[in-house]
Amino acid sequence: MEKLIIASNNAGKIQELKEMTANHFVVVSMQEAGFLEDIVEDGHTFLQNAQIKARVIFAKTHCATLSDDSGLCVDALGGEPGVYSARYAKDHDNDANIQAVLDKMQGVKDRRAKFVCAMCYIDKQGKEYALVGESFGEIAKARRGHNGFGYDSIFVSQDLGVTFAEANFLQKKSVSHRARAFEKLKQVWGINPQ
Repeated sequence: MEKLIIASNNAGKIQELKEMTANHFVVVSMQEAGFLEDIVEDGHTFLQNAQIKARVIFAKTHCATLSDDSGLCVDALGGEPGVYSARYAKDHDNDANIQAVLDKMQGVKDRRAKFVCAMCYIDKQGKEYALVGESFGEIAKARRGHNGFGYDSIFVSQDLGVTFAEANFLQKKSVSHRARAFEKLKQVWGINPQ
């Protein structure tokens, strides 16, 4: 099977993508591929950040590369945290980031939100594909559930009626922003949707 480098160091994200691609590629993380450099993600959109990561890794490895950039966009906060989701209050501190959203949403009636996932796939020939998936819901008033990662405990899925952190892996996988982007990617790969 062909090697596919996942352009991330986020353990939760890598695990999700490994489970989604395991039957089709030998999936390795950036670290497993020997890529230890920091990549500056200074794009203004999720897609720009995904493209930055994929292009840098492909240029160094010439292996098929899959990157994604994803985050939470809250309507009442003008789309925040957006591309700053991982560092909204404090860099990669889930608790602080979640609390910052909850604090800003106190007393706010319009709680609509969405998760967005932009993927950039570069095949071993260097052809680039851009795919975006979204999952809609609203912000809970308090954390609920213990599964998942990131903002999952405060995102009530419109499809499931529970937070992503209350859902099990299969439930979340069926409706998540990442799964929806991945379904589009499977069409690029010629893999029939399940």
